[in-house]
Order: sequence, then C-alpha cells, then structure tokens
Amino acid sequence: MPKSAYVYVPTPSRGNFEIGLDRGLWGWRSSALDRAGARQEVRSLEEGDFLVLGHSGPNSRVAPGGWSDATLQRVVVTRVIQTYFTGTDPVWPDDDYPERIGIDVLEEEQEVRGAALGADAMEALRMSANKQGAAVLRPDAASVARFADALGPDSGVPDDGIVDHKGDDSALAQVFVRREQGKLRRKLLGGAREIPCALCGRVLPVRFIRAAHIKRRSAASRKERLMMANIMPACLLGCDELFEQGMVFVTDGGTVAASSRAKDARDLAAAVKLLEGHRVADYGPDRESFYAWHRSNIAE
Repeated sequence: MPKSAYVYVPTPSRGNFEIGLDRGLWGWRSSALDRAGARQEVRSLEEGDFLVLGHSGPNSRVAPGGWSDATLQRVVVTRVIQTYFTGTDPVWPDDDYPERIGIDVLEEEQEVRGAALGADAMEALRMSANKQGAAVLRPDAASVARFADALGPDSGVPDDGIVDHKGDDSALAQVFVRREQGKLRRKLLGGAREIPCALCGRVLPVRFIRAAHIKRRSAASRKERLMMANIMPACLLGCDELFEQGMVFVTDGGTVAASSRAKDARDLAAAVKLLEGHRVADYGPDRESFYAWHRSNIAE
C-alpha cells in the first residue's frame, strides 16, 4: 500500500501552487524542512506514493482536531513520479525551493469539507500549515482512498476506461484516472447516444467509444490532459488500440495513414488498410500539435 504525505498551501501561494501543478513539480525551502525536521519524510517518498495538497483553509492555530469540520478551498491529489532530488533551475518566481519531487496530478476538487478527507488527513494538513508547508507523512493511503470514496462513483465510465494503458502502478491511482476519463468523456459526448469514431467514421453507441488522448496522458502536461483538442472519440472495435500502439497515425493533412510497424503481420496490415485515407473527424490546427507528437513518438 502506498504512503501518503500532506502539504498545506496558503492562500498567498496560489501562483506558486499553479506553477508547481503545471510543471509537475513540488519543492520546499531547505530552511522550512530544517525547522520542521521534515526532510526525512520527503526523502522517504517513493514512486507511487501520494502527495495531497490542501489549499486555502481556516486559521491553523487551533487545538489538534480543530480542522476536522473545516473547509478547504481546494484539494489536489497527486502521485509521486520522481523521488527526492535537488535542483536550482528556475521554476517559481520568488525562490528556488531546491528540495523537490516530481508529481502527477490525479484529482482536483473545490470546496472540500473535512468529512470528505477524514480527520486524520485534515489534522495532517493543519500540522503542515503550522510547519510552513512541510510534508506530514502518513504510513498508508487510507485517507486518500476515503476521499476517492467520498467523491462517489463516476457514471458512464467503462470498468476498463483508463486513459493511459501503461504506467498506472496502483489500483487507487487508476480510480482517479477513471474519474478524469469520465469528466472528459461527458464533455466529448455532450449527452449523445451515438457518436462517430474519429478514425474510421463509424457511428456507434457511446459504449463502444473511448475518449482517447491523442498525446498520451503519461507524456502530456496537466493542461494538455484536460484540453479537448487532445481528446478524440476512438472506437473499441479496433481503432483505439491501433492508434494507441502506433499502427496508424494522422498525417498533417488530417487523414489516417499506416505506419511501417503495421506490416509485421498480414491480418494486422489488412485491418490497418481499411482505415488508410479516412479523413479524421474534427481535425484542425488546434489538434495538429498533438497528432504530430503521436507521429513522432509512437508511430515512428
């Protein structure tokens, strides 16, 4: 079971908060970790552990347990993807924050009540607020799981509706990714019962359509993951997997083409041949950079 760490981000640090989330980095001043005696907690975080960021809460100078019923303006659940390292390359405008970890944003929620996170997590965030944002470690991810449960099920997402087919190393992380997929899927479908596949053009019931990232989720920035220009409807009758595996790609003219990788097997080549030349639905300048990434990194 992964560990979880909790960090409080005060209201005046909103700008730095956004930068860190967009860059997939979190950092601390060395002086803050020294005063809190929290460096070992940060160094102990491993890939797959959770870092929960709570933003803009009430006065933290209250007795232990005083935040159990508090409301946080924002809670962001992230997963550690790069363990502790030091760096001084410019990221934040006001300081280096040289002691860093790499993070992947899994879930963002507004106006979160203490009951959703649980008393233990809220107390950890209150303690972090009193330690200048130092990480407060918990030995398991029970509170993170509780938060996922509190968010409720995300309707309309197939059990296998994971955006990225590779890289998810924990079932709990996959729960959050499925929720993200559900939000994107609802935006894409707009309440429709049928929708055409972008690659083959077949109009299918929505249960046969995946809201697929063009640039893989694992390679996309937080902003890119949520851009509808990076999402296409791909059918589960073969198009989604052929695109995912780089057997087909979309040219800079907006048509489907076969990659050289599709020639390895006769029947595979035949399946790809059926898609060649199809005009891709909703192709345009806003999507081209994502298709270009796929051509360069997956199909070649």
